[in-house]
Amino acid sequence: MDVILRADGVDLFYGTEQAVSSADFTLKRGEVAAIMGSSGSGKSSLLYCLAGVLPPTNGTVTFDGVQLSALPDGELSALRRTRLGFVFQYGELLPELTVEENAALPLRLAGISKTHAHAVAAQVLGRLGMSELLRRRTSKLSGGQSQRVAVARALVHRPDVVFADEPTGALDSANATAVLEEFLRLARRQKTAVVIVTHDADVAARADTQYTMSDGVLAQRVAV
Repeated sequence: MDVILRADGVDLFYGTEQAVSSADFTLKRGEVAAIMGSSGSGKSSLLYCLAGVLPPTNGTVTFDGVQLSALPDGELSALRRTRLGFVFQYGELLPELTVEENAALPLRLAGISKTHAHAVAAQVLGRLGMSELLRRRTSKLSGGQSQRVAVARALVHRPDVVFADEPTGALDSANATAVLEEFLRLARRQKTAVVIVTHDADVAARADTQYTMSDGVLAQRVAV
């Protein structure tokens, strides 16, 4: 497998507070990596740097050979829209849209017809147990249902890398398993790489590679 994403010496400061310290990270195509750590350890901040949402204060993040911080804003936005997928911790859905419309949004923004975009969205939502709620507005969903829609939205355009911030935190065990199986299916069949930030050791155990983060310092876990 070849490397699709790497970080070298990444620091991130919020003012004078250092959230990420000299992080090195490598992700191959089709690899699932989990980053574990307590709240405030810096793992979500690192995820935002890896996804190009936040520029690192120092160091570099390179996606498919291109340094993200070197890209103009327009090209970076286009890259995130077409080749990256992001599952935010709290969903960040558009409440005025239906479940199906939210999930189909990346495809519609890419110019895909409504009919095809909604058909693809319905397939992904079905695998996540949301087939009965396609027409419901997301403002009427539970937290766990909203999170599954957010996962579907991140996956519909078959990105090269998916970044998932606590994607199973609001889910019961059955739905958490469905989400993990969908991530693994993409990794194995489509060579989509996945980075999961999680508190859950059971989730991390399904990953190919595990990292821990504490006080902004990232370390790879070694299998014993």
